[in-house]
Amino acid sequence: MGPLKIGNVTLKNNLILAPMAGVCDLPFRLLCQEQGAGLLCMEMVSAKAIYYRNKNTESLMAIDPREHPVSLQLFGSDPVILSEMARQIEERPFDILDFNMGCPVPKVVNNGEGSALMREPGLVEKILTGLVKAVKKPVTVKIRKGFDETSVNAVEIAKIAESCGVAAIAVHGRTREQYYSGHADWDIIRRVKEAVSIPVMGNGDITCAGDALKMGEMTGCDGFMIGRGAQGNPWIFRQILEYFETGIEPKRPAFSEVVDTMLRHARLLLEVKGEYTGIREMRKHAAWYTSGYKNSARLRGRINEVESYSQLEELFRSLQAYNAEQQED
Repeated sequence: MGPLKIGNVTLKNNLILAPMAGVCDLPFRLLCQEQGAGLLCMEMVSAKAIYYRNKNTESLMAIDPREHPVSLQLFGSDPVILSEMARQIEERPFDILDFNMGCPVPKVVNNGEGSALMREPGLVEKILTGLVKAVKKPVTVKIRKGFDETSVNAVEIAKIAESCGVAAIAVHGRTREQYYSGHADWDIIRRVKEAVSIPVMGNGDITCAGDALKMGEMTGCDGFMIGRGAQGNPWIFRQILEYFETGIEPKRPAFSEVVDTMLRHARLLLEVKGEYTGIREMRKHAAWYTSGYKNSARLRGRINEVESYSQLEELFRSLQAYNAEQQED
Protein backbone atom coordinates (compact mmCIF):
# COMPACT_ATOMS: atom_id res chain seq x y z
CA MET A 1 0.00 0.00 0.00
CA GLY A 2 2.90 2.33 -0.71
CA PRO A 3 2.76 5.60 -2.67
CA LEU A 4 1.38 5.67 -6.21
CA LYS A 5 2.52 8.09 -8.90
CA ILE A 6 0.02 9.47 -11.42
CA GLY A 7 1.89 11.77 -13.79
CA ASN A 8 3.65 14.28 -11.55
CA VAL A 9 1.30 13.68 -8.60
CA THR A 10 2.33 11.25 -5.85
CA LEU A 11 -0.45 9.71 -3.77
CA LYS A 12 0.37 8.55 -0.23
CA ASN A 13 -1.33 5.22 -1.01
CA ASN A 14 -3.25 3.56 -3.85
CA LEU A 15 -6.78 3.74 -2.39
CA ILE A 16 -9.05 6.05 -4.36
CA LEU A 17 -12.53 7.31 -3.61
CA ALA A 18 -14.46 6.81 -6.88
CA PRO A 19 -16.32 9.76 -8.39
CA MET A 20 -20.03 9.32 -7.55
CA ALA A 21 -22.65 11.88 -8.55
CA GLY A 22 -24.75 12.94 -5.57
CA VAL A 23 -22.37 11.26 -3.10
CA CYS A 24 -18.80 12.57 -3.41
CA ASP A 25 -19.48 16.11 -2.33
CA LEU A 26 -17.06 18.10 -0.22
CA PRO A 27 -18.23 16.84 3.24
CA PHE A 28 -18.03 13.17 2.22
CA ARG A 29 -14.64 13.61 0.57
CA LEU A 30 -13.23 15.16 3.76
CA LEU A 31 -14.44 12.20 5.84
CA CYS A 32 -12.86 9.71 3.40
CA GLN A 33 -9.61 11.68 3.36
CA GLU A 34 -9.44 11.54 7.18
CA GLN A 35 -9.92 7.77 6.99
CA GLY A 36 -6.88 7.40 4.74
CA ALA A 37 -8.04 7.66 1.09
CA GLY A 38 -4.99 8.41 -1.08
CA LEU A 39 -6.97 10.28 -3.77
CA LEU A 40 -10.44 11.82 -3.70
CA CYS A 41 -12.50 12.09 -6.88
CA MET A 42 -15.13 14.78 -7.12
CA GLU A 43 -18.65 14.47 -8.53
CA MET A 44 -18.67 14.64 -12.32
CA VAL A 45 -19.04 18.09 -13.89
CA SER A 46 -20.46 18.75 -17.35
CA ALA A 47 -18.09 20.61 -19.68
CA LYS A 48 -21.17 22.19 -21.31
CA ALA A 49 -22.45 23.36 -17.92
CA ILE A 50 -19.12 25.16 -17.32
CA TYR A 51 -19.34 26.63 -20.82
CA TYR A 52 -22.86 27.96 -20.18
CA ARG A 53 -21.88 29.11 -16.67
CA ASN A 54 -24.49 26.97 -14.93
CA LYS A 55 -24.80 28.27 -11.35
CA ASN A 56 -24.91 24.80 -9.71
CA THR A 57 -21.60 23.86 -11.33
CA GLU A 58 -19.64 26.35 -9.23
CA SER A 59 -20.55 24.59 -5.96
CA LEU A 60 -19.75 21.17 -7.52
CA MET A 61 -16.21 22.42 -8.22
CA ALA A 62 -15.54 23.77 -4.70
CA ILE A 63 -12.34 22.32 -3.19
CA ASP A 64 -11.18 22.47 0.42
CA PRO A 65 -7.44 22.98 1.13
CA ARG A 66 -7.56 19.94 3.46
CA GLU A 67 -8.58 17.45 0.77
CA HIS A 68 -5.53 17.16 -1.50
CA PRO A 69 -4.77 15.29 -3.67
CA VAL A 70 -8.12 15.65 -5.41
CA SER A 71 -9.29 14.79 -8.92
CA LEU A 72 -11.88 16.84 -10.81
CA GLN A 73 -13.96 14.79 -13.25
CA LEU A 74 -15.32 16.24 -16.48
CA PHE A 75 -17.89 14.65 -18.77
CA GLY A 76 -19.00 15.54 -22.26
CA SER A 77 -18.58 14.44 -25.86
CA ASP A 78 -17.48 17.55 -27.77
CA PRO A 79 -13.65 17.49 -28.05
CA VAL A 80 -13.43 21.28 -28.57
CA ILE A 81 -15.67 22.25 -25.63
CA LEU A 82 -13.96 19.68 -23.38
CA SER A 83 -10.41 20.90 -24.08
CA GLU A 84 -11.45 24.58 -23.89
CA MET A 85 -13.20 24.10 -20.55
CA ALA A 86 -10.28 22.04 -19.21
CA ARG A 87 -7.97 24.91 -20.12
CA GLN A 88 -10.34 27.43 -18.53
CA ILE A 89 -10.54 25.64 -15.17
CA GLU A 90 -6.93 24.46 -14.92
CA GLU A 91 -5.92 27.14 -12.42
CA ARG A 92 -8.45 25.78 -9.92
CA PRO A 93 -6.79 23.85 -7.09
CA PHE A 94 -7.46 20.25 -8.24
CA ASP A 95 -4.44 17.97 -8.78
CA ILE A 96 -5.65 15.59 -11.51
CA LEU A 97 -8.20 15.97 -14.33
CA ASP A 98 -10.31 12.85 -14.88
CA PHE A 99 -12.53 12.15 -17.88
CA ASN A 100 -15.76 10.18 -17.43
CA MET A 101 -16.50 7.30 -19.78
CA GLY A 102 -18.27 5.20 -17.16
CA CYS A 103 -21.55 6.92 -16.24
CA PRO A 104 -24.46 4.61 -17.21
CA VAL A 105 -27.35 7.05 -16.51
CA PRO A 106 -29.78 7.24 -19.49
CA LYS A 107 -29.85 11.04 -19.79
CA VAL A 108 -26.03 11.09 -19.99
CA VAL A 109 -25.76 8.06 -22.31
CA ASN A 110 -28.57 9.29 -24.60
CA ASN A 111 -26.56 12.47 -25.03
CA GLY A 112 -23.62 10.42 -26.34
CA GLU A 113 -21.67 11.06 -23.10
CA GLY A 114 -20.40 8.91 -20.22
CA SER A 115 -20.31 5.20 -21.05
CA ALA A 116 -21.84 5.83 -24.52
CA LEU A 117 -18.30 6.84 -25.53
CA MET A 118 -17.16 3.22 -25.12
CA ARG A 119 -18.79 2.74 -28.56
CA GLU A 120 -16.81 5.60 -30.16
CA PRO A 121 -13.04 4.80 -30.12
CA GLY A 122 -12.27 7.43 -32.79
CA LEU A 123 -14.04 10.17 -30.83
CA VAL A 124 -12.35 9.01 -27.61
CA GLU A 125 -8.96 9.48 -29.26
CA LYS A 126 -9.86 13.07 -30.28
CA ILE A 127 -11.20 13.94 -26.82
CA LEU A 128 -8.25 12.51 -24.87
CA THR A 129 -5.63 13.99 -27.23
CA GLY A 130 -7.31 17.39 -26.80
CA LEU A 131 -7.49 17.16 -23.00
CA VAL A 132 -3.85 16.08 -22.64
CA LYS A 133 -2.72 18.98 -24.85
CA ALA A 134 -4.98 21.50 -23.09
CA VAL A 135 -3.66 21.08 -19.53
CA LYS A 136 -0.34 20.49 -17.77
CA LYS A 137 -1.96 18.54 -14.95
CA PRO A 138 -2.18 14.74 -15.34
CA VAL A 139 -5.24 13.52 -17.26
CA THR A 140 -6.81 10.20 -16.24
CA VAL A 141 -9.84 8.34 -17.57
CA LYS A 142 -12.51 6.11 -16.04
CA ILE A 143 -13.97 3.44 -18.32
CA ARG A 144 -16.21 0.37 -18.17
CA LYS A 145 -15.67 -3.17 -19.43
CA GLY A 146 -17.56 -2.16 -22.58
CA PHE A 147 -20.98 -0.85 -23.57
CA ASP A 148 -22.55 -4.32 -23.46
CA GLU A 149 -21.38 -7.95 -23.60
CA THR A 150 -21.25 -7.87 -27.41
CA SER A 151 -18.77 -4.96 -27.37
CA VAL A 152 -16.25 -5.62 -24.59
CA ASN A 153 -13.49 -3.21 -25.64
CA ALA A 154 -11.88 -1.91 -22.44
CA VAL A 155 -8.45 -3.12 -23.64
CA GLU A 156 -8.75 -1.26 -26.95
CA ILE A 157 -9.92 1.95 -25.23
CA ALA A 158 -7.13 1.66 -22.63
CA LYS A 159 -4.49 1.38 -25.36
CA ILE A 160 -5.94 4.47 -27.09
CA ALA A 161 -5.85 6.36 -23.77
CA GLU A 162 -2.22 5.42 -23.19
CA SER A 163 -1.23 6.47 -26.72
CA CYS A 164 -2.94 9.87 -26.17
CA GLY A 165 -0.75 10.56 -23.11
CA VAL A 166 -3.28 9.72 -20.39
CA ALA A 167 -1.49 9.23 -17.04
CA ALA A 168 -3.67 6.45 -15.52
CA ILE A 169 -6.87 4.55 -16.18
CA ALA A 170 -9.63 3.22 -13.90
CA VAL A 171 -11.59 0.18 -15.09
CA HIS A 172 -15.05 -0.68 -13.76
CA GLY A 173 -15.57 -4.39 -14.41
CA ARG A 174 -19.18 -4.03 -15.59
CA THR A 175 -20.67 -3.07 -18.95
CA ARG A 176 -22.98 -0.07 -19.28
CA GLU A 177 -25.92 -2.46 -19.73
CA GLN A 178 -25.17 -4.03 -16.36
CA TYR A 179 -25.30 -0.67 -14.56
CA TYR A 180 -24.29 -1.78 -11.03
CA SER A 181 -26.05 -5.16 -11.07
CA GLY A 182 -24.54 -8.65 -11.16
CA HIS A 183 -20.87 -9.17 -10.43
CA ALA A 184 -17.99 -7.02 -11.64
CA ASP A 185 -15.68 -8.90 -14.01
CA TRP A 186 -12.25 -8.48 -12.47
CA ASP A 187 -10.62 -10.41 -15.30
CA ILE A 188 -11.10 -7.43 -17.64
CA ILE A 189 -9.10 -5.34 -15.15
CA ARG A 190 -6.28 -7.91 -15.38
CA ARG A 191 -6.41 -7.80 -19.18
CA VAL A 192 -6.19 -4.00 -19.24
CA LYS A 193 -3.33 -4.08 -16.73
CA GLU A 194 -1.41 -6.50 -18.97
CA ALA A 195 -2.07 -4.39 -22.09
CA VAL A 196 -0.78 -0.98 -20.91
CA SER A 197 2.15 0.34 -18.91
CA ILE A 198 0.37 3.28 -17.21
CA PRO A 199 -1.16 2.71 -13.74
CA VAL A 200 -4.49 0.81 -13.79
CA MET A 201 -7.06 1.16 -10.99
CA GLY A 202 -9.53 -1.65 -10.39
CA ASN A 203 -13.12 -0.65 -9.66
CA GLY A 204 -16.21 -2.71 -8.84
CA ASP A 205 -17.36 -4.81 -5.85
CA ILE A 206 -14.78 -3.71 -3.27
CA THR A 207 -16.93 -3.71 -0.14
CA CYS A 208 -14.38 -4.76 2.49
CA ALA A 209 -10.64 -5.09 3.04
CA GLY A 210 -10.58 -8.71 1.87
CA ASP A 211 -12.07 -7.73 -1.51
CA ALA A 212 -9.19 -5.34 -2.19
CA LEU A 213 -6.66 -8.06 -1.38
CA LYS A 214 -8.43 -10.51 -3.73
CA MET A 215 -8.69 -7.98 -6.53
CA GLY A 216 -4.97 -7.18 -6.21
CA GLU A 217 -4.06 -10.88 -6.39
CA MET A 218 -6.38 -11.56 -9.35
CA THR A 219 -5.61 -8.51 -11.48
CA GLY A 220 -2.21 -7.10 -10.49
CA CYS A 221 -3.85 -3.64 -10.59
CA ASP A 222 -1.88 -0.65 -9.31
CA GLY A 223 -4.67 0.89 -7.27
CA PHE A 224 -8.15 0.31 -5.90
CA MET A 225 -11.05 2.62 -6.67
CA ILE A 226 -13.86 2.32 -4.13
CA GLY A 227 -17.35 3.64 -4.85
CA ARG A 228 -20.48 2.13 -3.34
CA GLY A 229 -18.38 0.26 -0.75
CA ALA A 230 -17.62 3.65 0.83
CA GLN A 231 -21.25 4.80 1.03
CA GLY A 232 -22.06 5.09 4.73
CA ASN A 233 -18.65 3.51 5.30
CA PRO A 234 -15.77 6.00 5.03
CA TRP A 235 -13.84 3.62 7.34
CA ILE A 236 -13.28 1.22 4.44
CA PHE A 237 -10.06 3.07 3.53
CA ARG A 238 -8.63 2.77 7.04
CA GLN A 239 -9.68 -0.89 7.20
CA ILE A 240 -7.98 -1.81 3.91
CA LEU A 241 -4.78 -0.03 4.97
CA GLU A 242 -4.82 -1.90 8.31
CA TYR A 243 -5.52 -5.24 6.63
CA PHE A 244 -2.66 -4.89 4.16
CA GLU A 245 -0.35 -3.94 7.04
CA THR A 246 -1.38 -6.52 9.66
CA GLY A 247 -3.14 -9.32 7.72
CA ILE A 248 -6.04 -9.10 10.17
CA GLU A 249 -9.39 -8.03 8.73
CA PRO A 250 -10.59 -5.14 10.96
CA LYS A 251 -13.97 -5.19 12.70
CA ARG A 252 -16.76 -2.80 11.82
CA PRO A 253 -16.48 0.41 13.89
CA ALA A 254 -18.40 0.59 17.17
CA PHE A 255 -21.92 1.98 16.82
CA SER A 256 -20.91 5.02 18.90
CA GLU A 257 -18.27 5.86 16.25
CA VAL A 258 -20.88 5.41 13.49
CA VAL A 259 -23.19 7.88 15.27
CA ASP A 260 -20.40 10.42 15.90
CA THR A 261 -19.31 10.25 12.24
CA MET A 262 -22.90 10.56 10.97
CA LEU A 263 -23.49 13.65 13.08
CA ARG A 264 -20.19 15.16 12.00
CA HIS A 265 -21.12 14.42 8.37
CA ALA A 266 -24.45 16.19 8.96
CA ARG A 267 -22.73 19.25 10.47
CA LEU A 268 -20.35 19.47 7.49
CA LEU A 269 -23.31 19.18 5.08
CA LEU A 270 -25.21 21.94 6.87
CA GLU A 271 -22.12 24.15 6.86
CA VAL A 272 -21.70 23.73 3.09
CA LYS A 273 -25.35 23.52 1.92
CA GLY A 274 -27.50 25.07 4.64
CA GLU A 275 -29.99 23.26 6.90
CA TYR A 276 -32.82 22.64 4.40
CA THR A 277 -30.70 20.98 1.70
CA GLY A 278 -28.12 19.55 4.12
CA ILE A 279 -30.67 17.61 6.17
CA ARG A 280 -32.41 16.25 3.09
CA GLU A 281 -29.12 15.10 1.59
CA MET A 282 -28.11 13.57 4.92
CA ARG A 283 -31.15 11.27 4.84
CA LYS A 284 -29.68 8.95 2.17
CA HIS A 285 -26.26 8.93 3.90
CA ALA A 286 -27.90 8.10 7.24
CA ALA A 287 -29.74 5.17 5.60
CA TRP A 288 -26.39 3.86 4.30
CA TYR A 289 -24.62 4.37 7.65
CA THR A 290 -27.28 2.39 9.52
CA SER A 291 -27.82 -0.37 6.95
CA GLY A 292 -27.43 -3.81 8.49
CA TYR A 293 -28.10 -2.66 12.04
CA LYS A 294 -31.09 -3.92 14.02
CA ASN A 295 -34.35 -2.13 13.10
CA SER A 296 -32.61 -0.22 10.30
CA ALA A 297 -35.70 -0.32 8.01
CA ARG A 298 -37.89 1.30 10.67
CA LEU A 299 -35.11 3.74 11.43
CA ARG A 300 -34.96 4.82 7.76
CA GLY A 301 -38.62 5.81 7.97
CA ARG A 302 -37.85 8.00 10.98
CA ILE A 303 -34.76 9.52 9.33
CA ASN A 304 -36.92 10.65 6.41
CA GLU A 305 -39.11 12.67 8.79
CA VAL A 306 -36.19 14.59 10.30
CA GLU A 307 -36.24 18.32 9.43
CA SER A 308 -33.41 19.78 11.54
CA TYR A 309 -30.00 18.94 12.95
CA SER A 310 -31.32 18.86 16.54
CA GLN A 311 -33.97 16.26 15.55
CA LEU A 312 -31.30 14.19 13.79
CA GLU A 313 -29.01 14.33 16.82
CA GLU A 314 -31.84 13.39 19.18
CA LEU A 315 -32.80 10.40 16.99
CA PHE A 316 -29.26 9.05 16.79
CA ARG A 317 -28.32 9.64 20.41
CA SER A 318 -31.45 7.75 21.51
CA LEU A 319 -30.56 4.97 19.08
CA GLN A 320 -27.01 4.88 20.46
CA ALA A 321 -28.36 4.58 24.03
CA TYR A 322 -30.76 1.81 22.92
CA ASN A 323 -27.91 -0.06 21.23
CA ALA A 324 -25.71 0.22 24.33
CA GLU A 325 -28.56 -1.20 26.49
CA GLN A 326 -29.05 -4.12 24.10
CA GLN A 327 -25.35 -4.97 24.33
CA GLU A 328 -25.45 -4.89 28.16
CA ASP A 329 -28.41 -7.31 28.12
